[in-house]
Amino acid sequence: MRRRRNVEGFSLSFLDCISCGFGAILLLLVLSKIYEPSVIEKSEEDLDALIALLEAELFEIRGDTAVLNRELVSRREETTETRMTLAQLQRELDKVQGQYALISEDAPALDVDEGELEAARQRLTAEMRRLRPNFRRAPDDSIGGIPVDSEYIIFVIDTSGSMQAKWDWAEEKLGEVLDVYPTVKGLQIMNDNGRFMFEQHGRTWLPDTPQLRQAIKSTMRQWAPFSDSDPSDGIAYAIQTFWAPDKKISIYVFGDEFQGQSMEAVLRDIDGINVEDEDGNRLVRIHAVGFPYSFSGSTIPQSSQRFAGLMRLLCERNGGTFVALTNRNR
Repeated sequence: MRRRRNVEGFSLSFLDCISCGFGAILLLLVLSKIYEPSVIEKSEEDLDALIALLEAELFEIRGDTAVLNRELVSRREETTETRMTLAQLQRELDKVQGQYALISEDAPALDVDEGELEAARQRLTAEMRRLRPNFRRAPDDSIGGIPVDSEYIIFVIDTSGSMQAKWDWAEEKLGEVLDVYPTVKGLQIMNDNGRFMFEQHGRTWLPDTPQLRQAIKSTMRQWAPFSDSDPSDGIAYAIQTFWAPDKKISIYVFGDEFQGQSMEAVLRDIDGINVEDEDGNRLVRIHAVGFPYSFSGSTIPQSSQRFAGLMRLLCERNGGTFVALTNRNR
């Protein structure tokens, strides 16, 4: 019989298995060490901080968005207002261009040579005195007694709604005043707020020609800029803009009411602008034509009474004449 081989209890394969098992236990211990509770808590704290930071950024972005939305709405409103203003200016421009076209067609003499204007400035007031024999009164004598020694005339006309109700009458009286002066060296027309009838020729004298006078009467028919029924602004602006020591100027105020705050303040302000010289003469003469506010009833509106009182004192102080019209002498 063959002899059997002895089997050892601890072979190399057994030792390998034991070693691998021991190594696996050590690996498990190492891996479990990474996920200890302290490490997990630290990870949770980091995540909470990150979430809080992201929420803060989100709130900030939402706030910026709300601000931008408000600014966008404001810009849209401003754009709408700008467009409305632009449309209004365009309408006014179209109106002015139409008036300019009318003047260009009917009054070519407006393009006057500067040398001629300079020569006119240098003429003596004796020229006006020579023209005095040609003086013609208006048909109904409604402006009788008003001195006509001025060489330059400015009309300050109330264009409010109450005056528009009797605008044909105002047109008639404007024509009569122009007829009283056969010729002058310069004219201007503005409303009581300082808006010129011919804006393109504002702040400059219009040379007196038959074509210009006809253009004034034609434009007067549809002229209706905004007015607050306070002639003091227009009077002060006219004096400050057009007075010069070599010019004799008269201002004619057309109106029917005074809506200003204080008559005394107006008189004081005009006294400060239209100052007296050493002979007691003012820079310009101020005349006024008062139109009745209402053609019916016995009660005169307070604003109409204030206009009459103010113009009477203003004309008296400034070398002019106040003419109060009534329905009888219309």
